[in-house]
Amino acid sequence: MSGHGTPIPMTSRKCGPLTGEARVPGDKSISHRSLILGALSVGETRISGLLEGQDVLDTAKAMRAFGAEVTDHGNGEWTVNGVGVGGFAEPEQVIDCGNSGTGVRLIMGCMATSPITATFTGDASLNSRPMGRVTDPLALFGAQAFGRTGGRLPMTIVGAANPVPVTYTVPVPSAQVKSAVLLAGLNAPGQTVVIEKEATRDHTERMLVGFGADLTVEETDAGRVITLTGQPELKPQTIVVPRDPSSAAFPVCAALITEGSDVLVPNIGLNPTRAGLFTTLREMGADLEYENLREEGGEPVADLRAKFSPNLKGIEVPPDRAASMIDEYPVLSVVAAFAEGQTVMKGVKELRVKESDRIDAMAKGLRAAGVTVDEGEDWWIVTGRGFGNVPGGVTVESRLDHRIAMSFMVMGMATEKPMRVDDGGPIATSFPIFEPLMASLGAQVSRDNS
Repeated sequence: MSGHGTPIPMTSRKCGPLTGEARVPGDKSISHRSLILGALSVGETRISGLLEGQDVLDTAKAMRAFGAEVTDHGNGEWTVNGVGVGGFAEPEQVIDCGNSGTGVRLIMGCMATSPITATFTGDASLNSRPMGRVTDPLALFGAQAFGRTGGRLPMTIVGAANPVPVTYTVPVPSAQVKSAVLLAGLNAPGQTVVIEKEATRDHTERMLVGFGADLTVEETDAGRVITLTGQPELKPQTIVVPRDPSSAAFPVCAALITEGSDVLVPNIGLNPTRAGLFTTLREMGADLEYENLREEGGEPVADLRAKFSPNLKGIEVPPDRAASMIDEYPVLSVVAAFAEGQTVMKGVKELRVKESDRIDAMAKGLRAAGVTVDEGEDWWIVTGRGFGNVPGGVTVESRLDHRIAMSFMVMGMATEKPMRVDDGGPIATSFPIFEPLMASLGAQVSRDNS
């Protein structure tokens, strides 16, 4: 499956119980950062369990273009021989980041404080997304950005020859922006300080410390203050990538709304900045249990068991939880359609500028399938119909967005009539084994042109 090629229409039909183990791919956030920090280290970093979706493969290709030696040994086993902080070479070709906002923004940060120039592009979805939120703080270091109208890709970044450290308050919660600034700060002298008013996923901070960076985090009245001392020598690591909680969301949510289901998702990352969906589902009455809680590589992990939950209730999701589950709101809205009462989601304007406008995409698809949705700029409300009462039976636009496509495929497993998306191809960017994995549990998801 490719997010860049011919559309792949897909249909999902009502199915019997989903049962078995859902071995979802490795965490996408940690996979990106493993390759990038490995490239910025001196020596060989070993990675197992790497997510081999297109987004991460594009980041691996980019690291090679900047001079790192990146080798795929098969079965999710990779090595990266890095060039060290400030050691990036100027790439000879345009860097194509495909569909990945995480990839392009983190890589821009990496190279912004080195005296090199690089040009970035992506697919139609990525090239429509604004990059100003990253290029503005990178300009404070001394980097220059030249892009299309509205700060869009293709874009050329001219790295700072004499970078200066910065203190930057992130204007809206964004792990990508925070991470780009911290990665740029690696090759700036002195201390770079990032202030978050609301905490976002903290994989970058955890992993920078693991690779030997001098980084501290302090909770203050102004927010979360992250201080990084620049120009360290990062030390290569051995990394076991936990399974991705954002990918786990799909088999978990499918199990909750599909009668008789009992699905175990082993070795899921439960970083508190990522696990908001599971907390929310339990508050709605979901039969969701953590088994074998443990810690691996500085990250909390567990085995997650999800069972059919016919008596889900709508709730108001606390706005301060949004950053810990921002990618999961589309599939949460599907679960909300099968709950009783209203599920209220506020403080989610970030969804408007993801791979697509996810609020608009989900609202239109849910309404077409017979569900009432109200929306505003940074909020939306889904009025559930209860289990067994959602009609379905429509074709929805995926808008080159993997999470929109998978959310409606999950929905079709419990609607009265099948759900169809116009293009399931983008699913490959984050969850390349989605179809066979869901089929192994008992789902009926098919490609319409096969």
